[in-house]
Amino acid sequence: MEVRNASCTLDRFGLPQGKKVLKTVREYRETAYLYENPRTDNPLVYEVYTFTEAEDQKAGSLCWGLTILKPVYSAGECNMTKGHFHRNRECAEFYLCTKGQGLLLLMDESGKTWAEEMKPGSLHYIHGDHAHRSINTGNEDLWISACWPSDAGHDYAAVEEREFRYRVKKHGDEIIFEERNI
Repeated sequence: MEVRNASCTLDRFGLPQGKKVLKTVREYRETAYLYENPRTDNPLVYEVYTFTEAEDQKAGSLCWGLTILKPVYSAGECNMTKGHFHRNRECAEFYLCTKGQGLLLLMDESGKTWAEEMKPGSLHYIHGDHAHRSINTGNEDLWISACWPSDAGHDYAAVEEREFRYRVKKHGDEIIFEERNI
């Protein structure tokens, strides 16, 4: 019997390594439109590593990813991912928080919005018809591992058309939810 090496491994820091691992880096200027009061500088806001064995978006294949969301604040507003629905609303997703503190902001298609606390060891099931956005509320990087069907797709336009109802800010150690006028 042949024993093969894994297609993806984690280095000593926990970062994915392998030929099929794609790394995406986002700087603040690429996400500044999300914030009520944008910053003037341009720090790194998040890194995303994705891995799949699938050659296409074939049903039944899986993707795995790691998002590292930096502790960047914009006039007290917490750093966040863009957030998205899945193009295929039947495809669910799992998020596992492995480091840091944050929130998983969820929104159904009617606009109802709620949050789940993210902390090391918290596992989050995201229904396919729920938009989701990760928010770093801590003072260190927030690490989130994810697994989703490769045919889920990302629908960012739906979130741009119907934005999340709340902004999340931090004042000292207090997390503040500000309802938006939308």
